[in-house]
Amino acid sequence: MPGIIGAVIQTNELKGLTEDEVRALAARLIVEVRHKQATIDKLTHEMAVLKRLRFAARSERLGAEQRSLLEEDTDADLQALADEIERLAPPESKQAEDKRAPKRQPLPAHLPRREIRHEPESTSCGCGCELKRIGEDVAEKLDYTPGVFSVERHVRGKWACAKCQTLVQAPVPAQVIDKGIPSAGLLAHVMISKYADHLPLYRQEGIYARSGLAIARSTLAAWVGATGVALAPLVEAMRRDLMGCAVLHADETPVAMLDPGAGKTHRAYLWSYCTTQYDPISAVVFEFADSRAGKHARSFLGHDGQSQASAWRGTLVCDDYGGYKALFAQGLTEAGCLAHARRKFHELWANHKSTLAEEALKLYGRLYEIERELEGLDAQERQRRRQLEARPVADTLHAWLLAQRQRVPDGSATAKAIDYSLTRWAALMRYLDDGTLPPDNNRIENLIRPIALGRSNWLFAGSLRAGKRAAAIMSLVHSAKLNGHEPHAYLKDVLERLPTHPASRLGELLPYRWRPSTSPT
Repeated sequence: MPGIIGAVIQTNELKGLTEDEVRALAARLIVEVRHKQATIDKLTHEMAVLKRLRFAARSERLGAEQRSLLEEDTDADLQALADEIERLAPPESKQAEDKRAPKRQPLPAHLPRREIRHEPESTSCGCGCELKRIGEDVAEKLDYTPGVFSVERHVRGKWACAKCQTLVQAPVPAQVIDKGIPSAGLLAHVMISKYADHLPLYRQEGIYARSGLAIARSTLAAWVGATGVALAPLVEAMRRDLMGCAVLHADETPVAMLDPGAGKTHRAYLWSYCTTQYDPISAVVFEFADSRAGKHARSFLGHDGQSQASAWRGTLVCDDYGGYKALFAQGLTEAGCLAHARRKFHELWANHKSTLAEEALKLYGRLYEIERELEGLDAQERQRRRQLEARPVADTLHAWLLAQRQRVPDGSATAKAIDYSLTRWAALMRYLDDGTLPPDNNRIENLIRPIALGRSNWLFAGSLRAGKRAAAIMSLVHSAKLNGHEPHAYLKDVLERLPTHPASRLGELLPYRWRPSTSPT
């Protein structure tokens, strides 16, 4: 501690401070270092628990596939924790780092190679003489472009001055994983395969082996953990942008998560929040939680009681799940889902060929026909046309529902379908008075639907941390798709730029602002 404070006090910027100011600064530094140490201790404890969990998993009554998935997530969690601790702890000496680094097997000779040269910007020495090239260092990275593995040969020339013995060499290019073999392209491929194509790491291990690449799933898991940590700030920035939108969609879907101690699964949930089709930005953020309790939605939107000043205020488009009701009691505006109301009558018609349901479907169908006719209009004109064309249809539908309800017995399937619309009528029709509101929640339901395919492949997520990492990566991948980007191209470019990209310009790498890098690689 005294060494840190002493180093700070000796800097030129602080020479003009008074004794009291130095004491105040020292006090703040002590608090900061203690906070960092407490965080390191917490993360170190979590690592110890995970290591015991991984060892214990071998004795659990789990199938081979379940055990593999649990070990993958645990290994990725361990690497993520190690990376977080490394960012907080003082840097190790280069000697200790070199001693820790494992020896690496050479990459297969049959793979095509691409040479990338890194030379000094100038070959003129400060003494006035010209530098001469006296050798080079070569480091190989395994790269992947869709369908093809290759090797990047990074060649760093050594240049020396014969007169003053100065040695000049271009720095090692910054990477998400500096000491490993994966390029940004390969990391993007591993992440896309796991979180978009739903390929667990043990299957990826087998695929790579067929190409002559012996990459253990524990190594792949370490890459996943490190990459997840590197990408986390992007997802947090995207969440902050969502908090600036006036209207959001929300939905949630169940995902089973393994409880290793019990040897069985329990139901966790993937909560989803996205912008509307009318918003200037297109983004979706997934949040993994261990339950469907409404507190998770309140926490995401800043209504957990910690800081109401930063709580989101807007209109939430959602279904009738009770977990959102507390938000509306706290001042959020509820917009219902017309598709859910229509679906009740469609089920009635499909199961019983009800003529009453058929009539309701015609009226709901007319509301949707009008919406299709309004595509491409601005919010003001959309609202005007809705009032002119859709409002009379809605009034007719409402009067018809009230009349029909008097004719059907309580508790019947028909009564339940009618009651669903009538009890939610104000929320269902709110879109008629606001051109920025969509009529339903279909946008986010369509985003969630493909995730159901992946459930069986992360069905046994071994920890809350693993689930949150999956949610974060899927947020980036699905947001990239929403903006018309090919996910691998997007993620590769972001992972190449992220290590040297200024934190103040992180927003440039978000899917709805991203532009492909034009610099040569």
